[in-house]
Amino acid sequence: MNNNTAGKTGGVPEKQIVYKVLFAISFTHFLNDLIQSAIPSLYPVLKTEFNLSFAQIGVITLASQLTASILQPFVGIYTDKKTTPRSLAIGMTLSLTGLLLLAFAHYYSMILVAVSLVGMGSSIFHPEASRVAQLASGGRKGLAQSIFQVGGNAGSAVGPLLVALIVLPLGQQYVSVFAFAAFIGIIILYRIGTWYGARALERKAAPQTRETVGITLPRKKIIFSIVILLVLVFSKYVYLASMTNYFTFFLIDKFHVSVKDSQLYLFLFLAAVAVGTILGGGLGDRYGRKKIIWISILGASPFTISLPYLPLGWTIVFAVITGLIIASAFSAILVFATDLMPGKLGLVAGLFFGFSFGMAGIGSAVLGALADHTSIEFVFRICAYLPLIGIITGFLPGNKLHK
Repeated sequence: MNNNTAGKTGGVPEKQIVYKVLFAISFTHFLNDLIQSAIPSLYPVLKTEFNLSFAQIGVITLASQLTASILQPFVGIYTDKKTTPRSLAIGMTLSLTGLLLLAFAHYYSMILVAVSLVGMGSSIFHPEASRVAQLASGGRKGLAQSIFQVGGNAGSAVGPLLVALIVLPLGQQYVSVFAFAAFIGIIILYRIGTWYGARALERKAAPQTRETVGITLPRKKIIFSIVILLVLVFSKYVYLASMTNYFTFFLIDKFHVSVKDSQLYLFLFLAAVAVGTILGGGLGDRYGRKKIIWISILGASPFTISLPYLPLGWTIVFAVITGLIIASAFSAILVFATDLMPGKLGLVAGLFFGFSFGMAGIGSAVLGALADHTSIEFVFRICAYLPLIGIITGFLPGNKLHK
């Protein structure tokens, strides 16, 4: 882990890619997002148990996602200035507390507090975990970000499956089973924090030089490009929110499938999202991140637009294809943004992860209210056009890294 290579980026000596740390932080991302994904997967149970409306379900998502988003940029700004390696384990401890409260919640207000604690834990985890991934990347930032990100997507895919197999047949209190995942995460993150702290000290002792992208852009152009990237994240994550939170209801309403089968179909979609994520980072390193963003967001639109009008079999096929394509964008978007704002990884990671969660939460609340006044099928028909926003990728700057 301590041998320098000859390669350099912006004059800063790079180390070999540290796969052991990358896979460890990816696994904890798996655990973190597995815990988070358990919440929307519980919606059919909570809706029946507490007699909730779709709007109330949307508020649960709003509470979860806003607490998982609002804190993230502030955590990132703080950790850009001061190394806090133990914050990773602290964040997972908050998630553990929220899970135990959710398992034994008897009131709607308790549910909101529980999911907020889980969201706060996630808001602490993501900026610092992204920094660990980049520290271990050896300069292959797209690949490292994909390895990190695919852990989260895999967790999001497995979470609904575990809920379908454990919580649905046994009851709400068995959400406490997920607390074991949080406990394992705390142990691993404590050890990663030790490596991270030592690595941060090495970087502080090394000569400091400014990392740059292939070209130097004016400040206004950088801000404009960041806004474009955030709009692209908006289109991606509001659409994903419609799938993650309401795809099961869509399938139950339109095709009268069982709750268990709907969760299995959701798992297929989320598994495709995980595969698309790991492909996106490496392809972005090789072919240019701007191309991957083009293909990932705008390229998904023919499938999203067709999906609400198909029979069950083709609906699942198109959902899988959509997940595979649309997921490949986030790693490329995040690395693009970090190259535009060198030296501010915590802020960028916090901003983009936070914005994505916030948009997912707000989108879910709005879509839930819309579904109450219209129908779930109408919501899916409207959301189908969101990937067309990908056309604004053309306004992003192009250079040797971002063709």
